[in-house]
Amino acid sequence: MFAVRPAVARYWVAMRILLLLLAACCTATSAQIPNFVLAMADDQGAGDMAYCGHPTLHTPNFDSLSREGLRLDRFYAAAPVCSPTRGSVMTGRTPNRYGCFKWGYTLRPQEVTVAEALRRAGYTTGHFGKWHLGSLRPDSPTCPGQSGFDTWFSSPNFFDVDPWMAREGKSIHTSGEGSEVIVDAALEFIRGAARAGRPFLAVVWFGSPHSPHIGTEADLALYKDQPEKMRPFLAEITAMDRAMGKLRSGLRDAGIAQNTLLWYCSDNGAIQEGSTGGLRGKKGSIWEGGLRVPALMEWPVRIRQPRACDVPCGTVDIFPTLLELAGAKVPARPPLDGISLASLIDGTMASRPSPMGFWDYPIRGLQTKSTELLETLAQEQASGKVRPAAEAEPIPAAQLRTDYPTDSFPGHAAWLDNPWKLHRIQEKNGPVKYELYNLAADPTESHDLANTERERIPRMQAGLENWLRSVVASLNGADY
Repeated sequence: MFAVRPAVARYWVAMRILLLLLAACCTATSAQIPNFVLAMADDQGAGDMAYCGHPTLHTPNFDSLSREGLRLDRFYAAAPVCSPTRGSVMTGRTPNRYGCFKWGYTLRPQEVTVAEALRRAGYTTGHFGKWHLGSLRPDSPTCPGQSGFDTWFSSPNFFDVDPWMAREGKSIHTSGEGSEVIVDAALEFIRGAARAGRPFLAVVWFGSPHSPHIGTEADLALYKDQPEKMRPFLAEITAMDRAMGKLRSGLRDAGIAQNTLLWYCSDNGAIQEGSTGGLRGKKGSIWEGGLRVPALMEWPVRIRQPRACDVPCGTVDIFPTLLELAGAKVPARPPLDGISLASLIDGTMASRPSPMGFWDYPIRGLQTKSTELLETLAQEQASGKVRPAAEAEPIPAAQLRTDYPTDSFPGHAAWLDNPWKLHRIQEKNGPVKYELYNLAADPTESHDLANTERERIPRMQAGLENWLRSVVASLNGADY
């Protein structure tokens, strides 16, 4: 044996300590970069959960998540229908800013999406399930691949059992319950990102419980005592619940659940078969029942104690929240309507610092038939004669206009400055009518206080109309 001189020994001890410190720093830095999974239902109302008191629904996985994570009890869709709300998740902006007025409208190609922003920050990105923000033809400027997603396995609209999907623009026919089909695809992407050590954004957008409702025999059997019309609707939610359980288990099995923010919500309030939990209105209206949706969040490394939160927040907040948490920047960012909820996640946001605006513009939605569109695309791809997206599925003309009036705001708008909610209702060729409700005392919006809160009305009216003018300015191209 040979002796090691004291100076050399001290050198190697010091080097070992330095290497350990560097490793610890790298580990800490890596741990601070979260993964994101954004899951969304299609037409699930605020009362369509067992944990919300629904008397017959079986949602054990959602119930478990509600007990173990952060339950957002005052969560708002940005619009009372699907495409606009999904666009708000992508952009952090109220959808009328870029003309996504109703179902079947798209993103504008100029919009900066959360997927684009996170990809620039080093994330790998994937979309799975319902898109409904543009054509799935790969040359479309509003397909997922042109909107920031590296991987996509998507449907033009809602889907059910054995759905047609587009994998990076290639139309394929799958087999299985639709919610589980897209979760399987998402988990394949997630496991690949985990093996590569890459932070990821996985957007998992279900097609349930949108009509027509189709349940598997096993799920239908749970509701054999329910009315025939209700059974497949309830079965679709239970199937989605099972898929969410599979998603959560997959994150744990991949060893990444601790530092993955899983955020679940719905795209609008309840449909006819669904439950608003007693709130006024349903899908298609900006009364509380058309906008309030179930929302749950899980992020074990940062949300350490289960809790419920009644601070108003919504889908417009997802974009700025994820960007802050990831440390991502957007150069020349257009105006946002959402705010970061990082402090709410940490339990330090006691109230929302700014009001929320909603505007249901009076225009008809556009039909988007998933199976028909993807079967047609499959036939074109098999023949080698694929039409360009601009011809087959163009961006709606109303969305590309930049000459909308700046002094008229038709339809139904609302301004939520908690606990007050002001409604501005302008029927076609009719006068503007205002209604005011105190949601703390009157969550069902049953008692109009416009005649008794005369000093409050002008202040809220000014805030709402300033916001509406800002929205129209964006619609007319001022942001680009």
